[in-house]
Amino acid sequence: MSGPLLRVEDLHIALKTEAATYNAVEKVSFEIGRGEAFGLVGESGCGKSITALSVMGLLRRPLSLSGGRIILDNEEIQDASVAEWRRLRGKRIAMIFQEPMTALNPLSPVGRQIAEMFVLHQGANWNEAMDRAEDALRQVQVPSPERRIKDFPHQLSGGMRQRVMIAIALACSPELLIADEPTTALDVTVQAEIIDLMAELCAAKGTAILMISHDLGLVANMCRRVAVMYAGRIVEQQDADAIFAAPRHPYTQGLINSLPRLGERSRRGRQRLQEITGVVPSIAGYPSGCRFNPRCAAVTDICRSVSPEITPLPADGLVRCHHHG
Repeated sequence: MSGPLLRVEDLHIALKTEAATYNAVEKVSFEIGRGEAFGLVGESGCGKSITALSVMGLLRRPLSLSGGRIILDNEEIQDASVAEWRRLRGKRIAMIFQEPMTALNPLSPVGRQIAEMFVLHQGANWNEAMDRAEDALRQVQVPSPERRIKDFPHQLSGGMRQRVMIAIALACSPELLIADEPTTALDVTVQAEIIDLMAELCAAKGTAILMISHDLGLVANMCRRVAVMYAGRIVEQQDADAIFAAPRHPYTQGLINSLPRLGERSRRGRQRLQEITGVVPSIAGYPSGCRFNPRCAAVTDICRSVSPEITPLPADGLVRCHHHG
């Protein structure tokens, strides 16, 4: 079937409190093609994770979907019933959460948690499912899988737990994998192993990836296209190469300038990494005008009073900035 695998159109997510209702995410739109890796980047608190949860149908009070459409393979799913979401999750859409110790059941052996996917979604019996769980652990390069299927999550290292999460997520060859900060709290070597493993397995299965991260460098190495999110809105979207070569939004420029560069010290001497001053505003305190204006070095009067509209860029890119030129 032609067209993108996933379309998110004009997504709005509300946060309702006793005092008021706030827009946590506004006007978010993006597409992911079949087999494509798409990155969603921004600091903590920008709205990336709740956007991902909305695609999985996992928003819970006080958050709720207040507008927009989520379309999977030309089928609207934002209003799917509980039973329909249960059929979708794991089979067609899967998610790797950023902390596997809280996502895995601490009272169940990891092999049984993987096997459950084959029982629920493919009708396998438990003996067959356990054999396939062992194979799944072998695919994610867990040593001695015949022994590890009997282990509980607390008996595994952080990297091994994340491999188990990948095995669960990819067990039924979903069409879309959402990876929410999948390398958080892992050391650099293990991070690289996990990212390479995800990319290799998804390519083999034809699975598209929505990669959520605060690390623009990590996402740009894995994803073909990248969207940058700030204070509940996408402020820039371009091909990964274009993002690094010519970032248009001051926030994107700040994220790139804050990355360490190999060889920089030998060329230019010892220098401090650049930083973006200030913090992401709270949902209840978004500033008027451009939401980045209190932290922006290029701010002018129009930035403080008028919210910038989306400006199209080449290759289906976009930027939301008054001074993007």
